[in-house]
Amino acid sequence: MKRSFYLFNPGIMERKDNTLKYTPVKIDDDGTEHTQPPRYIPIEDVSEMYVFGSLRANSALYNFLGQKNIPVHFFDYYENYTGSFMPRDGLLSGRALLAQAKAYQSKKKRTQLASKFIQGAAWNMVMNLNYYHRRGKDLGPTIDDIKALAKTLPSAADVEEVMGIEGNIRKLYYAAFDVILDDFKMGARTKQPPENEVNALISFGNMMCYTETLRAIHQTQLNPTISFLHTPGERRYSLCLDISEIFKPIIVDRVIFKVLNKHALGPQHFDHKLNSCLLNQKGKLIYVKAMEDRYNETFRHRSLGRNVSYKHLIKLECYKLLKDILGIEEYKPFKMYW
Repeated sequence: MKRSFYLFNPGIMERKDNTLKYTPVKIDDDGTEHTQPPRYIPIEDVSEMYVFGSLRANSALYNFLGQKNIPVHFFDYYENYTGSFMPRDGLLSGRALLAQAKAYQSKKKRTQLASKFIQGAAWNMVMNLNYYHRRGKDLGPTIDDIKALAKTLPSAADVEEVMGIEGNIRKLYYAAFDVILDDFKMGARTKQPPENEVNALISFGNMMCYTETLRAIHQTQLNPTISFLHTPGERRYSLCLDISEIFKPIIVDRVIFKVLNKHALGPQHFDHKLNSCLLNQKGKLIYVKAMEDRYNETFRHRSLGRNVSYKHLIKLECYKLLKDILGIEEYKPFKMYW
């Protein structure tokens, strides 16, 4: 079974026949490098790679990864996403590209799709809050306030109004984290860099959701640079931001609540430097494992009548959006129903 590989340490990667040879490199304080015993990874086991440390590789390796349709995602010291190596688009469609651009250029259509992304996100946020409200957390007023704001989304006049409503919803939602979490406090949302443990997990988890969405989009005929809620910009895959809004509550946030309230992560798993707080290597391993477990978790899909994983669910969402853009079927965002 294919799986994601995460590289947290500096190293050298090269092709060795039909295998990936990864040689970790330990660097002393004086800059002296010491190579560690290599690790061999069968290419058939790899779905994608996440690189957090310095990686040395050559064009032969990337040619090999491209042939095998394996993307590589890169992140900086603060765990911010910096870019991806994506294999050549094999599902290019001029018709889909023109339809997607046309939908963006239509103010009415763009606003409708932007509104639906946030309707789905708000619903899933409320479902999260309901889950903990039923377990004794006093979240009733917050739930009512979010529902009231969500009801105004269908009548929003433009994307700017949708974004304003979304900002108010998310402010209420994040304020509820301090009620849900037992031993940690979030306070205000901070990023680049995050200033406390909860913000560090949100940033890291959202980044993982963003790159997983990018991979799902790449497996369809959608163009990741043409978005509807977020403004398309230079050198960013803004459609990933749109679609991941729906899944951050049910994937990222659920994992955060679980690993903190069940004490899988504690203060010892974070490094505090100046005004930043980041997961240390042991913390990253625990959090990544929890995220991967969530991606691979399955549930009974009402429409399909079969079990699907959360990872596959993101891909299904991309196909639903594509059908709407092509005029086949109206897009309805995924809404958690349990």
